[in-house]
Amino acid sequence: MKIGYNTNGLAHHRFADAVALLADNGYESVAITPDIQWLDPYQDSTNLNRQLQETVKLLDRFGMQCVMESGARYLINSRVKHDPTLMDASADRRALRVDYLQRLIRMAAELNATCFSFWSGKLDENISEQQADQRLADGVFEILPIAETLRVPLAFEPEPGMYIQTMADFRRLDQLIQSGWFQLTIDLGHLHCLDEQPIANYIREWGDRLINIHIEDMKPGVHEHLMFGEGTMDFPPIFQALKDINYPFALNVELSRDSHRADQVVPKSAGFLRRMIQMS
Repeated sequence: MKIGYNTNGLAHHRFADAVALLADNGYESVAITPDIQWLDPYQDSTNLNRQLQETVKLLDRFGMQCVMESGARYLINSRVKHDPTLMDASADRRALRVDYLQRLIRMAAELNATCFSFWSGKLDENISEQQADQRLADGVFEILPIAETLRVPLAFEPEPGMYIQTMADFRRLDQLIQSGWFQLTIDLGHLHCLDEQPIANYIREWGDRLINIHIEDMKPGVHEHLMFGEGTMDFPPIFQALKDINYPFALNVELSRDSHRADQVVPKSAGFLRRMIQMS
């Protein structure tokens, strides 16, 4: 397995400086969350293509792979966080999210990303589970063709507070999609937050579908991404399970609220992950 870091936790760094910082601390992967600072998918094509080319060169220079993430807060709607989503009541608004996801999948292909990670969004409407499941599945079916054509695996992430938040929710959606290009992102802290225990069991159960991992510390019942040691997670069994399934992809640290102290948490996180890997 490789260690990686999400750029949403490096918001105050220029992208080139962020990649260099990660490489200097032994990271082998970067989870890229396009945002207004870098790879904004809505900027003019000339600038976007230039940034994509520069990103490819940076990754090649440092021998790093990447994952494409879709969690930027205000790229579509500058006034409402993570809006709209695939669960929106309006078909026109859902189409805006589909277009956004398709743009990022194309960018993922340009960067030779190992996968494209995304989530459902919240359901703010009183409809049946069957209707909600089908609405989300329909959104996934709209982005699957481009993912298949460009050979970019989709890695769906259950997220606390969103429509698909637990592994049981994911199983239900997965049964509707049934595609080899539809795979799984697990955020280990989310499992801990929602008391989906033991985490190691989920890793072993879903090992053949697991292509992206987010990692941080967390406390039960509180969806707050914490630096390792600031939460209550028991990591040794988790790393033993990852070793047992021979997990080949990246463990991407997600500390999106710690950009202000990235100079401290980037090296400390790398040291922690390497110790856990060596102990397992």
